[in-house]
Amino acid sequence: MTEAEELRFEELVERLERIVEQMEDEGLPLEEALAVYQEGVKLARLGHQRLDAAERRLEELTARGERVERSPQDP
Repeated sequence: MTEAEELRFEELVERLERIVEQMEDEGLPLEEALAVYQEGVKLARLGHQRLDAAERRLEELTARGERVERSPQDP
């Protein structure tokens, strides 16, 4: 398991936000910018995979008629 795969989803999003901030820094050398961008792409893909898996799980639970608890933030 890679270091990125060990991150919780929220940590992954935080890391992506830091990457965006780094990319917006005009002083970042090209090689470093490319490395940061590559990490961002990997993290974004991992995040999408996790969201897709969560969505499938919710669909399975709903299809079986199991109650899905809402968080206090949900309307």
